[in-house]
Amino acid sequence: MASEPLTKAETGVIHGRFQVLHSDHLVYLLAGMALCRHLVVGITNPDPLLTRDESSDPKRSDPAANPLTYFERYLMVRAVLEEAGIASSQFSVVPFPINMPDLYRYYVPLDALFFLSIYDDWGQRKLAYFTSLGLATHVLRDVTLARKGLSGTDIRRLMVQHGPWEGLVPQAVANLMKKWDIPGRLRALRTCP
Repeated sequence: MASEPLTKAETGVIHGRFQVLHSDHLVYLLAGMALCRHLVVGITNPDPLLTRDESSDPKRSDPAANPLTYFERYLMVRAVLEEAGIASSQFSVVPFPINMPDLYRYYVPLDALFFLSIYDDWGQRKLAYFTSLGLATHVLRDVTLARKGLSGTDIRRLMVQHGPWEGLVPQAVANLMKKWDIPGRLRALRTCP
C-alpha cells in the first residue's frame, strides 16, 4: 500500500545495516527526515540472534559484511545526523530485525510511515514484509542496482585494500572508523578461517 505523503508524517521509520554508513546513506536518511517530524532509524542485523539468512540477499548475514556492532552503528548514526544539523530530539535510533516482521511491533511504531529504497529483490522483499503487515510505506528511490551508487560493500572493500574511502563517508564516520580501527578489524575478519 505505497502512498505519496501529502503532508509531513508525524513519525517515519527508515532502516539500514549501515555497515559502513556512507554519503549515499546520509542522502537517504535526510530524505526520510524531510518527510516526517520524527524519524526512527532502525538498524538492521543488530545482533546474530536477530539476523537471519535471506535468500534474496545472502551476503547480508556474512560476519565480514557486519564488522560493526549495534552500539557502534548507534553512535555512528547519531553522530552523522547531529553533524548534519538534525536535533537529537527529532530522531531515535533503535534495533530493527528487518527480516523478522513478527518482531517489528517491539521496536518501532507500526502507525508510522515506513521509508525504503528498492534496488533489487531484497528491496522488493522488504516492501513485501511491510505490506504484509498493512504498514504505510513510501518508496524514496526505486532504481536498478547498477544505478544505486555507493554501497557499504564498496567502502569495506576500499578499507581492506587500503584504498581511498574517507571521502565517500561523512566526516563523523571517517573519524569513528579510524578511532575504532574498522579497516584493521575488516582485514582481520578476511584472514580468519
